[in-house]
Amino acid sequence: MTRMLEQLDGELSEQGAAPSTLIGSSLGGALAVLAAARWPDRVGRLVLLAPAVMIAKPGHHLLPPEKMDEWQRRGTLPFFHYAYGEERPLDTASTWTPQRQDPFEAVFTQPALIFQGLHDRSVDHVTVEAFARSRPNVTLSLLEDDHQLIASLPVIWDGTARWLGLAA
Repeated sequence: MTRMLEQLDGELSEQGAAPSTLIGSSLGGALAVLAAARWPDRVGRLVLLAPAVMIAKPGHHLLPPEKMDEWQRRGTLPFFHYAYGEERPLDTASTWTPQRQDPFEAVFTQPALIFQGLHDRSVDHVTVEAFARSRPNVTLSLLEDDHQLIASLPVIWDGTARWLGLAA
């Protein structure tokens, strides 16, 4: 997470004075929340798809407890890497210190739009609802979908375009 934040810091620095809109899904959504809290002058808005806001909490749902135990025991586990289109090993050194980087506790004031599936087995909608409820700047849209939100893509696209002022 620290490396991703450093890379995003560099990208945001290159964008100039206008604040950027960050769009993130799952772990990318958690990253976007942390970035908004760190750089409020460079992040103007957020669009979050099934954001893993609970990732820093013990017992989060992205991995079952037995997989977390195996990851700790082995020191590495294969995870699907979407950029490469294949599984790649991720070592436990890639995790982060929750006290410093907890998206659920992050304070940000930028407007945020969240799309969350009611049948998501990775990110519990109840957790995302609690996250959104405690922030007046967040609009939450609950969808009859799972973590990938594929069935809801047209709804997500139309809602995002309207929210960003890109469509009538």
